[in-house]
Amino acid sequence: MGVGLDLSGETQVAPLTPEQLARERIDALLEAAGWIIQDSADFNRKAGEGVAVREFATKAGPCDYLLFVGDKACGVIEAKKAGITLSGVAEQAARYLSQLPDHVACWANTLRFDYESTGEETFFRDAADPAPRSRRVFAFHQPSTLHAWLKEEDTLRKRLRHMPTLDPSGLRDCQIDAVEGLERSLADDRPRALIQMATGAGKTFTACTFSWRLLKHAKAKRILFLVDRNNLGDQTLKEYQNYEPPGAGRKFTQTYIVQHLHGSQIDKDAKVVITTIQRLYAMLRGDELDESAEEGSAFETWANEEGELRPVEYNPAIPPETFDFIVTDECHRSIYGLWRQVLDYFDAHLIGLTATPSKHTLGFFNSNLVAEYPYEQSVVDGVNVGFEVFRIKTQVGEEGGTVEGGYKVPVRDRRTRAIRYKQLDEDLGYTKKELDNSVTVPNQIRAVLRCYRDNLFTELFPGRSGQWVPKTLIFAKDDNHAEEIVQACWEVFGQGNEFAKKITYQTSEKPKELIKAFRVDPFPRIAVTVDMIATGTDIKPVECLIFMRDVKSEGYYEQMKGRGVRTIRNADLQQVTPDAQTKTRFVLVDAVGVTEGMKSVSQPLERKRAIGFDKLIDQIAQGRRDPDAISSLAGRLAALDRQIDDEDRQRIATVAKGTSLKALAAKLLQSISPDIIEAAVNDRHGSVEAATQKEVEAVEADLREDACAPLDDADLRNLIKAIKKKTDIVIDEGTTDEVLEAGYDLKQAQQRVTSFREFIDTHKDELLALQILYNQPFPKRRLTYASVKQLAQALADPPTHLTTADVWQAYKRLEATLVRGAPSDKVLTDVISLVRFATGQADLLEPYSARVEQKFNLWIGRQKKAGRDFNEDQMNWLKAIRDYLAANVEIAPADLMRDHPFADWGGVIEARKLFGTELNGVLDELTEALVA
Repeated sequence: MGVGLDLSGETQVAPLTPEQLARERIDALLEAAGWIIQDSADFNRKAGEGVAVREFATKAGPCDYLLFVGDKACGVIEAKKAGITLSGVAEQAARYLSQLPDHVACWANTLRFDYESTGEETFFRDAADPAPRSRRVFAFHQPSTLHAWLKEEDTLRKRLRHMPTLDPSGLRDCQIDAVEGLERSLADDRPRALIQMATGAGKTFTACTFSWRLLKHAKAKRILFLVDRNNLGDQTLKEYQNYEPPGAGRKFTQTYIVQHLHGSQIDKDAKVVITTIQRLYAMLRGDELDESAEEGSAFETWANEEGELRPVEYNPAIPPETFDFIVTDECHRSIYGLWRQVLDYFDAHLIGLTATPSKHTLGFFNSNLVAEYPYEQSVVDGVNVGFEVFRIKTQVGEEGGTVEGGYKVPVRDRRTRAIRYKQLDEDLGYTKKELDNSVTVPNQIRAVLRCYRDNLFTELFPGRSGQWVPKTLIFAKDDNHAEEIVQACWEVFGQGNEFAKKITYQTSEKPKELIKAFRVDPFPRIAVTVDMIATGTDIKPVECLIFMRDVKSEGYYEQMKGRGVRTIRNADLQQVTPDAQTKTRFVLVDAVGVTEGMKSVSQPLERKRAIGFDKLIDQIAQGRRDPDAISSLAGRLAALDRQIDDEDRQRIATVAKGTSLKALAAKLLQSISPDIIEAAVNDRHGSVEAATQKEVEAVEADLREDACAPLDDADLRNLIKAIKKKTDIVIDEGTTDEVLEAGYDLKQAQQRVTSFREFIDTHKDELLALQILYNQPFPKRRLTYASVKQLAQALADPPTHLTTADVWQAYKRLEATLVRGAPSDKVLTDVISLVRFATGQADLLEPYSARVEQKFNLWIGRQKKAGRDFNEDQMNWLKAIRDYLAANVEIAPADLMRDHPFADWGGVIEARKLFGTELNGVLDELTEALVA
């Protein structure tokens, strides 16, 4: 520090220059990371594992800091004042790397590591990388980290360029594309990569595959796997435990330790660590985290909300180099905004896994989409099943209703669910938005469920015995709503408790056991949830989703919809639903208009939206500290204090160790009051003018932290939530709801038919099969199996993404009287029938085999009329040829030698015995008569 005199003669301490401030911050960062800092005059390279020497003399002049690790020089730090951009400073630092005096002990003649830092921002470059590139790091690496790197033969980034060829055994094409695309990105040292894979396509299995390869071949130190909520961590752990790498002969976890974090200690030997962003943030902050904070999905807790969290600071127990790779699996977009500082803390490559990337997510990953496998393609490939929408509209559900006044009406306590009767002096009107919030209408819930029941085996799943309700998942608005739905299910279906279960965080039964039973046992048939199994949880036998709540987020909606898309082996399906044959699609029953409302793919960060009380108080407990959130909570707590009785006030004071709700609200407001902040700064630093901006911010943070501290107590939070929910729900028993409309959503069907017709029009001059079916320009050319296969594949390819079954079902919904039968999954030729029907060449849509059979019967009739009779053996062969043509559109003598059933009957030799020299003519004649 400089020293001077003022006019009074007293010595004054001159303020630090920007360069000196930068050195102070750099020193603090180095010390936090475990470096011993020395002046060159006090140089002792053996003082510790890592020594940073200031102003060390080199041939190019004194460098700001020379770094010694294990007694030998390994790198330099170039210090700059705050505000200087660092992208061009690396070349200044580089001039010192090869200019050490000859007598100085060093790891190599040219030093390997160079840092550029202002104390606020730090860049790092490793000269041993294949393409040395400066990258931003949160802080300096610990000496032990650099020491370990110096001892390695190659750097991580070099090893990433020499990964062995992927063994495709056991992998789907989309998984192969994802792993190979990711490894190409990593080889190019792109810091962020996004993999889009449809729900059900095996994202976690893919992650296990690339995790194994990164650990085994790239020698990664450790991989972090971030999940949306805690129970998905359990599911991810099981996936790693069950994964057996090709050729390894043992499970993943028999080679590498995989840890699912429940506490705050990372196993030093763990190679994969699974946790939530909330827990990781708390660990970096040194805070304890109640497990309940990890139960809810961020799609619920942080929906449409951006705020501020207390900043992450350097934690020597979890340094930035703890992980080489971070995988984010279907995490809410807040992880890339609100929680982004946690990701930025680590010096790691980021790998995102998602089924529905928003613009926000794509932007965060620098638009580096290394693999893309959309839901539509997964359906075409048979990885997932498609779906149909069945819309139910009821009068109350669409228009709301009125509770008639002048009577006593039942009201329910949200907290205890106790019912009492209250005089309603005047009519109480309610809108559909208020339905199941301030007013519940049991008859509305019953009306929806009755409509579902009555259409179940006629419209939705015809052909079944009616003994087994397909596995059904119902999405409710909240726990109270879920409770009402469960009880209505028992009543409407005339079943007992085991038939329908509530699976929420507030259920008395163990949620994990209920989920397992719903997945593998015949009962329950219906599960009602709010968000616990809305995302991530795989329950393959589900064949029906019922939305009795609206969802505005496109990503969340797609996640919820994804609970129905999974394919399942027939035997496994029949184990839980005995009268089901095959899961070919699922039905989305929309009782609230969720499929009709506009969805928001991503909300801008600066947009503020209303947030529920429970969500807000949970966010404060998780570390949110922005003034808007604190002010909002203070106002709500103050309002709640005015509504509660003395008994509840006493209960709060007891749990809060004497603090009242009013006092808690007041302290929250004071923590963001400019006057209180100024007074606190004056107390700590003498005056606001004497304090630096960073010191003022530290005072503000301490005030907010102190005010929010009582809410770290989960018991207090839960009590406040329960008292808040004590508000009564009016039960409208008088309104008898009725179904206004119930049926399949025809918009989806119309879109598919339109897409199919546009496809035909676009490709009619390109695809041989369409040219022949259009009779131009080859009127005498015949269809071939290859041309039909080309047609079906082109239809399935982007951007159409349609299967024969998709289009067939669409026509059935729109023109049911003109559709006969259904296409076969194993026969390509039904696409011919679709083209002929769509182009007006056929009046009915029926399987291609039916048309071939009709033509065959006509041909046989013509032969008889012409005096040509066939014996029984010949007829058997002719029918087999007919069926072969129906499936393949062409036949040759060679096919009779190798294909069933001809080969079993003696092949072409037996055929020539039966038909003699006419065999080739019969084959040509049948092909001409039956095909197209």
